[in-house]
Parts: sequence; C-alpha cells; structure tokens
Amino acid sequence: MRIAQLIATVGGIGYLRPAPGTWGSAAALPLGAALHLIGGPWLLLIAIIVGFAKGVWATIQMTRGADDHDPSHIVIDEVIGQWIALLPLSFGAWHVGASIFALWPGWIAAFVLFRLFDIWKPGPVGWADRKHTPFGVMLDDVIAGILAALGVIALAALAHGVMAA
Repeated sequence: MRIAQLIATVGGIGYLRPAPGTWGSAAALPLGAALHLIGGPWLLLIAIIVGFAKGVWATIQMTRGADDHDPSHIVIDEVIGQWIALLPLSFGAWHVGASIFALWPGWIAAFVLFRLFDIWKPGPVGWADRKHTPFGVMLDDVIAGILAALGVIALAALAHGVMAA
C-alpha cells in the first residue's frame, strides 16, 4: 500500500462500510487517547498540526486526476477534526490532573458534535467543503472540529457551572 493511501485512509479504516467517516472518527478516539497518555495535550496538538499537513499531502496524491475531490475512503480529515474536538478534554484533564477517561461524557459530546457538524456542514464548514480542493477536504473537518470543541467547552461549563451549583 502506498504511503499516501495509508495516511489518507488511516491504515485502511476508510474502506470500512457503512459510513467510513464515522469509522474514521471512531478510530480517532483511541488514537487521541494514546497521544494524550504519551504526551498530554501538547503531543495531541502537535499530532493535529503534523497530521493536517500530511493529510493535505495524502489527499493531493489520492485525488490527483480523479473526478471526486473528496472520496469517502479518505478519512484522515475526520481523524484530525475529531482530535480537535478532543482538545478541550485533553487540556482539561491535564490542567486538573485527572484521568482523560474520567471525562467520558465529554468524549461522547465531542464525538456526537463533531459528526453532527461534519455531516450537517453549517456555515463555514460548508464553505470549506465547497472549495473542492485537497485543502478544503481537510479544512471543513478542522472547522467542524473547532465548532465541536466549542460545544464541548460550552457543555462542560454548563455541567460544571450552572448544573453543579
């Protein structure tokens, strides 16, 4: 298997059916947990940046000369977006010295919100998706991940602030 294909499909996860994007997002969870356990939120952040760059490169390679600018088997974009959605949990756990797994409601929220924004494609997510370029393939999931991360932060504030009072 070519390296671009390994990166773009996250080791073949993108070939799982149905819903390869959801499989990619699900695969991102244990990978993100491992990155957090090895190096905390800073390693997760570095992996997001490096993964984004490698994802753009791999998407260029995989879509060169193809009619489909965003084939469903390319799921590196979902992994990067899902990791962004997990960042508030990683930083939160690191900040208070808690186990990342103790924040399990946040994991569910991050997964559901990311998938919602990635599928629904509101506002800037849809704008990036309509770019029809390898950068756009990656960028729409980055924006969906940012929106999901903001949702995770809002839900945590609600749960730990308003509901805890």
